[in-house]
Amino acid sequence: MHLRPFLALSCLVTSAAFAADLPAIPKDSIAKKKELLFSDDFQGATLDAKWHKVVDTFAVENGTLKGTQTRDQNIPAADGKPEVKAHAAVYGLELPTKDSVIEVKIRFEGNTMMDVEFDDRKFEGSHYGHLCRAQVRLDKQQVTILDERDGTQSNALIELRKDATANKDAINKLVSTHSATFPVPTPLEAGKWYTLVVETVGEAMRVTIDGAPVAYFTSPGIGHATKSKIELGVQGKSGLFDEIKVWNAEPAK
Repeated sequence: MHLRPFLALSCLVTSAAFAADLPAIPKDSIAKKKELLFSDDFQGATLDAKWHKVVDTFAVENGTLKGTQTRDQNIPAADGKPEVKAHAAVYGLELPTKDSVIEVKIRFEGNTMMDVEFDDRKFEGSHYGHLCRAQVRLDKQQVTILDERDGTQSNALIELRKDATANKDAINKLVSTHSATFPVPTPLEAGKWYTLVVETVGEAMRVTIDGAPVAYFTSPGIGHATKSKIELGVQGKSGLFDEIKVWNAEPAK
């Protein structure tokens, strides 16, 4: 299993942050909910079979899904053991979607980042089939939308990074044109529950926190037709998810 180094992604995101010409965030929803595809309040003794581990460590505790990053530093290969790359904790949900609305409660408990990601493992044009994500950061008080398929995880970027010094300008351009970072209008706090909603319609993604619009971006990778997997990510120790719901959707009128 080849997973992208999370810390490298964080560095790339930083270079694209806070562009002067951020897109306007629509006041109203861009997606109309259709049928409910999945829901989980994590109250059962066992998890739904659609859930599975991607990167350690997640556990159900007190009726919530708790993610804790254990791979928090790079460890070089030694004594016959392979190299370990730092990476966020990731939990996967096998649930094919195209256009959707995802609603989930999040709570920061010592961690710095939580996100919702879409992947297509059969797609070979990006690292590990990464497509797009909405990332909420407590440490930087910001929300980032990333088109990973054509940006941060694209094969084109992988090639450019083989000579990062010579291709510095091209790398920065590729990343900045496929992501957008927004400051949150109201400061986020640790230990408080927030309702995160990620709407994806065509090439557009819109994010709200507690009903307030906080981010919006359009990019081709967001419109990837076959989103076979939804993933939840946590960087740091620890973050809680609860009451996740996923709807099929269509463009709002």
